[in-house]
This record gives sequence, structure tokens and C-alpha cells, in this order.
Amino acid sequence: MSADQRPIAIALMGPTASGKTALALEWAEQLGGEIVSVDSALVYRGLDIGAAKPTAAEQARVPHHLVDLREPWQPYSAAEFATDARRALDDIAARGRVPILAGGTGLYFHALLHGLSPMPEADAATRARIEAEAAERGWAALHAELAAVDPLAASRIHVTDAQRIQRALEVYRLSGRTISQWRSDAVAVPRLPYRVLKLVLAPDDRAVLHERIARRFDAMLSGGFLDEVRSLRAMPGLRDHPRPLELPALRAVGYRQAWEHLDGAFDAAELRDRGIYATRQLAKRQLTWLRGELDARWFDPLREREDLETALALFAGGASRSAG
Repeated sequence: MSADQRPIAIALMGPTASGKTALALEWAEQLGGEIVSVDSALVYRGLDIGAAKPTAAEQARVPHHLVDLREPWQPYSAAEFATDARRALDDIAARGRVPILAGGTGLYFHALLHGLSPMPEADAATRARIEAEAAERGWAALHAELAAVDPLAASRIHVTDAQRIQRALEVYRLSGRTISQWRSDAVAVPRLPYRVLKLVLAPDDRAVLHERIARRFDAMLSGGFLDEVRSLRAMPGLRDHPRPLELPALRAVGYRQAWEHLDGAFDAAELRDRGIYATRQLAKRQLTWLRGELDARWFDPLREREDLETALALFAGGASRSAG
């Protein structure tokens, strides 16, 4: 059997606050690599502190791709991400560098590594009708409507997740098929022409992850997070938007809670509690998705750092021998 001649790529996956960013930077410097962000918040300009965006100094240390692509009110889909990410991978590999995919957005990873099903495109008229119904009846009523036709999707979508409720109903109304049916019938996509080492960073002890989440949220608050959200609120594209909190950018954890706090909905103590709780829920959803990546290897980044380094050395060393 001939050796696998595909270039290598490394995927550092994991829940929020698990240490992906720091390890990606270290390994990129070690391997002569470049980082491809797989994070739906980092594509937006102005979401820096709350999204834990790599600092200017970190981006100067190692080239980063797919960061600051859109204004917070502009759309950016998983399909666009997959196209942009493949282009970035090819560019990095063509220059003899190693792409390191780092982030926690499962849909983005899935779109890149496995492809997306060809379900109907967004339809402005259908979306407008659904939004009008929501204004009249409430999103909870529309979630109940979704549960009647697609209980699987409804079980995975929170009753307050307006964006995903809208999309699931839109797909059903346009095609007569549920979004769950579309996803189960996903067609094969061209194989990603890379050997990908998929590593999940996840502390075995969830209390450790929760403590890291709380510490990070506190650091965000002390680092000027509320001032950042005030700046976002002053941007004409957000200030003049009829429903800014329904935009994907502001669905990033922490931003909705900070926005509502600045509206006077609750005090600073409750902002902290709500922000930490929302981040924990995000981590839980990320871990649930990651368990479906059956070919990924899991490591506790605090206890198994040596094992992580060994996995990298064996993979990168094997790739070098295959190329030689």
C-alpha cells in the first residue's frame, strides 16, 4: 500500500475555556504552522474581549485566518466558512506550512470536514412571515409548531433560540421536509484532501472546566467587556437594527446578557451569573457534539499534556516519513 501523500492538518477541538487558543499558538510556533479559526464569534469585527479573540500580539506571533471577516450585522454561513476554510488550508499548505484548525463551533467543523446537506437556501419572504408570526404569537408558540412537525429538531433547539426555530420552520415550509430529514439525507461531499489529526481538549473533571469558565468571564468583565458592548451598541448597523439580539453575532455567549444588562434588565451581579451560566450551557452543547466525532482523540489538557505532545509527534513524524 502506498503511503498517504496528503498534507497534514491538525484540528484542536473542545469546549470553551479548555485551552485551545494557547495550545494552537504554541504548536503553530513549534511546527511552522498557521491558525485557522473555527469560531463563529471570531468572524465578527468588534467582538474581541467577549469572544476571547486572539490579541494583536498573538496574531503577530502566528498568522491567523478567518478572523474579523464581517461586521456584526452581516450574515456569514457555515457553508461560507467551509469554502473560506478550504481556501485558507490550501494557501497554508502551498507555502509549506501546517494548518492548525482551532475552535469550538461544531457546525463549522462539520461543514468543513463532512459537508452540509443541500437544504433550501434562505428565503426572505418566508423569514419575514415567520418573524411576523413570532411578533404576534411569540417564539414559544412557533417552537411548539416545530415540535409538532419535527420533534427531533425541537428537542435540540431551545424555546428561546429564535434564529434556529426560524430556520427549521423555513426549511419545512419551503420544502415540505423537516430539517432533520434533510440532515439525515446529507449527500457525500468531496473528501478533504488532508490528513487531519482530530484532538479534543476537555478536562475530565467538569468542575475544573466550570472554574475556568468563571475565571475567564470575570477576566472579561475586568478587561473592559461592558465598554466593548457599549461600543457595539453605538454602531449604526446595530443601533438602528430592529432586533439586534436576534443577530448571530450577538448570540455569542455573554453579549446578549451584557446588552440586556445595559438596557437595565438586571444588575451587575446577575449579569455575571447569567454570563457564566450561558457559557456553561455552551460548553455542555459543545461536548455533546464532540462525542459524535468518533475519530477524535480526547485528552485532559491539564493532566495529559505529555500524551498530547506524543500524539502530535507521532502524527507529524509519520507525515514527514510519508513525504520523504
